[in-house]
Amino acid sequence: MQKILLVTGFLLNMTTLQAQTSPSFLYQSNINRQDAAVYPVYTGNDLGTRWLPARTTIKIWAPTMTAMKLHLYDAGIGGNRLGEYAMQKNDKGAWSLVLTGNQAGKFFTVSVFDGTQWSEETTDPGSRAVGINGKRSAIIDPATTNPPGWLADKSPGNFSRKCDAVIYELHVRDATIDPASGVPEALRGRFGGLSITGTKSPSGQSTALSHIRELGVTHVQFLPFYDYYTVDETQPQRPQYNWGYDPLHYNVPEGSYSTRPADPANRIRELKQMVQAFHKQGLRVIMDVVYNHTMLGPTSNFNILVPGYYYRTGSDGKFSNASGCGNETASDAPMFRKFMLESLEYWVKEFHIDGFRFDLMAIHDLETMNLISKSLHRIKPDILLHGEGWTAGGSPLGEDSRAVKRLTNQLDRIAVFSDEVRDALKGGWSNEKENGFVSGRPGMEESVKYGIAGAVQHPGIDYNKVNYSKTPFAKQPWQCLVYNECHDNHTLWDRLLNSNPTDTEEDRKRMYKLAQLVVLTSQGIPFLHAGQEMYRTKQGIDNSYNRPDSINAIRWSWKKEHEEMVRFTQQLIAIRRAHPAFRLNDAGAVARQLTFLPSGRTGWIAYTIREKEAAKYMVLLNASKEEVIAALPPGNWRVLLAGTALATGEAHRGTLVVNAITGVVLERAGN
Repeated sequence: MQKILLVTGFLLNMTTLQAQTSPSFLYQSNINRQDAAVYPVYTGNDLGTRWLPARTTIKIWAPTMTAMKLHLYDAGIGGNRLGEYAMQKNDKGAWSLVLTGNQAGKFFTVSVFDGTQWSEETTDPGSRAVGINGKRSAIIDPATTNPPGWLADKSPGNFSRKCDAVIYELHVRDATIDPASGVPEALRGRFGGLSITGTKSPSGQSTALSHIRELGVTHVQFLPFYDYYTVDETQPQRPQYNWGYDPLHYNVPEGSYSTRPADPANRIRELKQMVQAFHKQGLRVIMDVVYNHTMLGPTSNFNILVPGYYYRTGSDGKFSNASGCGNETASDAPMFRKFMLESLEYWVKEFHIDGFRFDLMAIHDLETMNLISKSLHRIKPDILLHGEGWTAGGSPLGEDSRAVKRLTNQLDRIAVFSDEVRDALKGGWSNEKENGFVSGRPGMEESVKYGIAGAVQHPGIDYNKVNYSKTPFAKQPWQCLVYNECHDNHTLWDRLLNSNPTDTEEDRKRMYKLAQLVVLTSQGIPFLHAGQEMYRTKQGIDNSYNRPDSINAIRWSWKKEHEEMVRFTQQLIAIRRAHPAFRLNDAGAVARQLTFLPSGRTGWIAYTIREKEAAKYMVLLNASKEEVIAALPPGNWRVLLAGTALATGEAHRGTLVVNAITGVVLERAGN
């Protein structure tokens, strides 16, 4: 017998609202999102599901619909339908329903009526909890999602000087799925696997969270861990993999990273435990967010509820595609702007997230991004915000209105990635055979210097010779992320194999170290891809977004095989963190204190960093296959770190022989 629940409202009378249900609504083309009569902006902060022991309120914005009904269930999939209820509409387009009694543990979907037909059942786009595979929104008691001690959890450190950050990009599954990770099998590839310390490989070396802590980075940036589409959470034993750039529910943790994906509260609790564990180890957590598109287009929950509103369209009326994934969202639409802002605020407040990386940020409009920054900095003054200053295709919103890299100076406390230094170091992204500065390509020196200076104005750079930007894109160095590898495209090691196949392995390792040294001694914010400290390979695969663990997993045997590279990376990070000269944080200081030394040599860059009135640090970058005799400024110079041969602590005066394909970091002894 079906249980009828009491509601404030009324039970839906199906005899008076009979209509054919359409499998999907078509989006409306060329709509006027600013038309307040059709799309009134709901200014309240209570959209979504709000649980109390005595009642649950559900409120969803769908201004163009003439009716909305809610379907209540006792399970996330299957199970019993407990009732159908009509929702009531207010003058700002929000439909609401109050279910009396304790509804924790129930699930729901909604359908909407546009005057002609009923839609298929869909979820609330603002859901903060869902059932397995995100098929139904869930009602939970939020207090049940907090692990012990959660309310006392605090972000470690102080990053008011943003250049103090060292970012390490990681995929949740990659980190622990390898049996050699030492993580218990039930936790491998999940939030729980990164919530424990003391794990070791068979050779006795630290792995997972303990390894990351020992490496010395400050922030761990996770590939998307919101609820995404392509991994079937009902089949945990079946080999499945995805990076997660296919958003389904933006405010819900991904179920496949949970030990019990069918339990809506558990996935939230386990993510909080992971964040808490990282904070206890002195590490901050950055979340990769993908508000620029949704996995589903016409059949997405957004589009079913408000057809066309949340997406940009071209002159042909079809979804535009700056994301390269079939659609692009409209951040300039007032209610999607509101959605983005409230979603990000939720992650910071509820999950204690310390920063965000915006995928294809150049799809979003400048006004929205600056409103986001203002709000999030008000909540957490030293939050890190950065994104990709490019798109994967054209957008109908003009470039001058969007957060493209060249307009970084119009962004409020938001950084962008420097593809100038990335491609200068290893070769252009579109040609896997092309080499770069470290692998022997001439003419890349100015582009590398561009990254070393943090993309700010510097008198020692010839901008006409920079590969992409011919002017500085950053007002301050902390607006520039310096990197040579990320999850996209080939790993640095695989790229070197492609571009320099006839070189010896030893030479390729020297090239690799040289690229690593450039990143970690540059001004700006350095960014590392997980496993870079171990010559990470993906066996030549350049786009591994859906490839198996055999391609993507971090193999912890690499740590033993490449101990010397791990130590080299640790030492570089330690030097950066110990010596503020490598993270000046101010454009004026970079221009005054960092001096590029003149050179007519191909494959050679030398610069000093001054403290007070004299050069205190010196960095020598020799990408050529010949040794170079470098002239040293007056004084005794001590080797802090070198890619080859030179011993740490070795003292030199007058000149220094820099071996082929080698970087050296020196400090002048005394004041």
